[in-house]
Amino acid sequence: MVYMLIAAVCCAADQILKKWIAANIALGGHMALLPGVVSLTHLRNTGMAFSLLSEHTWLLALVSAAVIVLLVTLLFRGRFTRWEKICLALILGGAAGNFIDRAFMGYVVDMFRLEFVNFAVFNLADSFIDVGAVIFCVLYIVRTLREDREKKAAAEGESHDGDADGK
Repeated sequence: MVYMLIAAVCCAADQILKKWIAANIALGGHMALLPGVVSLTHLRNTGMAFSLLSEHTWLLALVSAAVIVLLVTLLFRGRFTRWEKICLALILGGAAGNFIDRAFMGYVVDMFRLEFVNFAVFNLADSFIDVGAVIFCVLYIVRTLREDREKKAAAEGESHDGDADGK
């Protein structure tokens, strides 16, 4: 299935970048990627975004595993459009990338630091999750609104047809 391939590529890209960061930037060190915009740094995060739940890495790994199972189930059994499934695959790839870190190292390697705003340092897996989730929500809402509008129009058409038949 193409969606599993997308998820695997996202996970692999995340893992490769994390290995490169760990091999080329000292822990706590950084280097400019786009000066004034983003730098690469090497941090270890035992928690989630903003280091929340940093004392409960095992819980985050367990939740990640459950989310991965849910996403795989949704990809195979869910009634979603092709683009919605691509978004779910991005989320799956990111979740798998962070799960691998938590399960095997007890922490997640983070590397992107935004220079122009005080924001949490994040990794490629986080980006896949966030971008996939935001676009999925927009697509799902738009599709749902369109389907509701079509159902309403169809119901109004049936009520008008019933009036015409009864005369």
